[in-house]
Amino acid sequence: MSLAIERSTVTRAEYERDGYLILNRSLIESTVIQRATEGMDAIRRGEYDTGRPPQPSPWNPGDDPNVLCKIEMPQMANRAIFELVSHPAIGAAAAAVTGASMVQVWWVQLLYKPSLPPGVTGKTSVGWHQDRHYWGQWEPGSELLTAWVALSDVTPASGPMVFVRGSQSWGLQQGSDFFAQTDIRAGFNVPQGRTWEETAAVLPPGGFSLHHNLTIHGSGPNTAGFPRRGFAIHLRTSNSRPVNDQRTGLTAFIDDPSACPVIFGHT
Repeated sequence: MSLAIERSTVTRAEYERDGYLILNRSLIESTVIQRATEGMDAIRRGEYDTGRPPQPSPWNPGDDPNVLCKIEMPQMANRAIFELVSHPAIGAAAAAVTGASMVQVWWVQLLYKPSLPPGVTGKTSVGWHQDRHYWGQWEPGSELLTAWVALSDVTPASGPMVFVRGSQSWGLQQGSDFFAQTDIRAGFNVPQGRTWEETAAVLPPGGFSLHHNLTIHGSGPNTAGFPRRGFAIHLRTSNSRPVNDQRTGLTAFIDDPSACPVIFGHT
């Protein structure tokens, strides 16, 4: 990735205007993607090459294969996934859109969305939500964003992440429900003069999107015939602080570089 290109004023202006940036080209080497894919499969089988398990998660090895697999902090359990989430292209892009001098990974989620055959139903959608709704451990105004990195082709049929353009400027709302399986957009207040405009993050393996913590987003079912594989890598800049400087819950590991590496600049 050309850092000069990603630091262009046009790129930063687009992120600030829309609340997201979709980098729909491969920015991470195919070898890194392949190793992380193998690591994802190992974790789903309950195999942890670091000897350290992920954090308690909504999905665990042996659970229903026809629902969204969401595993917390997988980089603690697999070296190849740690290599992926530490990739400098992610840090450089996040620094470009924020102007930050430091970018740190503070939480990661493995997301494996199965493609269900005709006639089979499963809870694979992601309801409309704002990430900030779930991140009360961080002080108001903390600069937090997410990189969603694709390991597989994410096509329109794969149930790609869909962003609501400009919604990062609508304030924190009460309609968020990550696990909702029905359309819950009625729970969000669209300001007067604004419209609900959706953009799908269609990505190749090694591509990724970046989105603001207040950007409304969600995704539908996968009908592509192959699983949708990705990681949500939650990032912070130096313009962030845990409430009361606490190290619990989502902020428990931010002093542990083996779990939460700095991927741009330094602390």
